[in-house]
Amino acid sequence: MISVLPAPEFDITVRVGCNLAYEATGPATLLLNLQPRPDRNHRVIFEALTIGENLPADEFTDSHGNRVLRVNLSAGTHYLRHDAIVAISSRPDNHDIPVGRPLTPGELPPGLFRYTLPSRYCDSDKLTRFAWEKFGQVEHGLPRVTAISQWLHDNIEYRLMSGRADLSAWDILQRGYGVCRDFAHLTVALNRTFNVPARYVTGHLPDIGFPDPGNHMDFHAYAEVNLGGHWFTTDARFHVPRIGRIKISCGQDAVDGAFSTIFGGATLSYFQVWAYQVARGKVVVGDPLDLTRRLDNQWTIQTEEPYPIS
Repeated sequence: MISVLPAPEFDITVRVGCNLAYEATGPATLLLNLQPRPDRNHRVIFEALTIGENLPADEFTDSHGNRVLRVNLSAGTHYLRHDAIVAISSRPDNHDIPVGRPLTPGELPPGLFRYTLPSRYCDSDKLTRFAWEKFGQVEHGLPRVTAISQWLHDNIEYRLMSGRADLSAWDILQRGYGVCRDFAHLTVALNRTFNVPARYVTGHLPDIGFPDPGNHMDFHAYAEVNLGGHWFTTDARFHVPRIGRIKISCGQDAVDGAFSTIFGGATLSYFQVWAYQVARGKVVVGDPLDLTRRLDNQWTIQTEEPYPIS
């Protein structure tokens, strides 16, 4: 029987959000995936969502459990903003996840089968020969998951602004470079070749205990694999445990995790994302962005008294 894991202590406060602008030439519809989804690793303290000038919108939960907002646009410029204060743990990825043996296809819960199959951007069927030649001799389970992450980290170049929406995992392996989305697709696809359920994840990743000299803030993509019935984070872009992932969405690949899907004549004309640690009670949603208040972007980790258990 798979155990339900308790939430960790939340002793760090983070502000996350984004500003977006869309130019519409006529009626259009957006599916927006911007709000943190329910997750044991974070607690949303407060969030605010501004959708243009009271644009028609409704929210639903998709088949992966993501909070999706459908917004109808008319011709013109439309501004959207999400801002949230979120409590997280100062402990790194996977620190309390019991890692068991991978379940065989005969043991998998039915809901996990889709995460073992090829998908639009995670074309694992094209990677089978490569995967078995490169990783087939590595012990099945966490050792192989780790070996895949290490190889991708060492052999695929991270190249800022190189992302393209038409490239699959196979394409990136041939090209040899990409962005976090591409690392995530390759990680997912290679693990799926060994029948390990793997899913694509998007969210915020503040620089807690991990300085970023370029001070880049963007949505981040990574992967999770299911080992022994629990989801385990694996991020080949960094290949080190990180602190403070705030999950927005997950799915088979970037089709399920896109922050914006556009139907009709509209284009994204402005894009700004933030994710940084703040002192509890010193910043509220709606405040101007003030990076002089950020407590992260350094090796030292600053913690607070844990939030009360709710």
